[in-house]
Amino acid sequence: MKNLLVASTSTIYGGNFLEYLLPQLKAHFKDIETLLFIPYARPGGISYESYTNVVAEALKEFSFSVKGIHQFDDPKKAIEGAEAIFVGGGNTFVLIDQLHRQELVVPLRKVLENGIPYLGTSAGSNIVGLNVKTTNDMPIVHPESLDALGLIPFDINPHYLDPDPDSKHKGETRETRIKEFHSCNDITVIGLREGSWIAVKGEQMILKGTLNARIFKKGKSPFELPANSDLRQLL
Repeated sequence: MKNLLVASTSTIYGGNFLEYLLPQLKAHFKDIETLLFIPYARPGGISYESYTNVVAEALKEFSFSVKGIHQFDDPKKAIEGAEAIFVGGGNTFVLIDQLHRQELVVPLRKVLENGIPYLGTSAGSNIVGLNVKTTNDMPIVHPESLDALGLIPFDINPHYLDPDPDSKHKGETRETRIKEFHSCNDITVIGLREGSWIAVKGEQMILKGTLNARIFKKGKSPFELPANSDLRQLL
């Protein structure tokens, strides 16, 4: 049974890394001894070790330890033997490129389908959907595939921003970009605003947090879905 926490971001405005999610994580990662962290997205190009240290510091009050996948000789075996997994944000293209290069997509999908607790933030949430085509990131590397884990039947747009009516910026809005995506794809996209997350338990998928999500379907007007909605209604 899938047990996923799919969050828009690791840090909300005015808060510390993972701070707003800590109450949920206490239950989500209950009774584990080690959390496997996958730092491949490398925000700002930082090292795997530095990124892992950021996570360990944020979770230092928890009873488990944090170990980066780069610390293992065999990443595949690290995933297969993990008690729980966290994939952090950064650049989604860099993340999915590494997962494909190291042939980790299939083993990661398998253990998550079998129910070990998973936390994804930003890029780590992008990879839970069908593909990563709705990321906001720059394609600074060229992955062999944009296919993702397919653990939920949608695509995610983390950090979703509404157009600012007072802005003088004339470039494309987030909504415009998603409409471009729908000119070539027929996949529902969930615009997750900062501080929102999706709690997946088995086949149940509940929008959590205090904000609405913006829902985009090909050929239809976008609409709002309130917090605590079951996303299965979108199927």
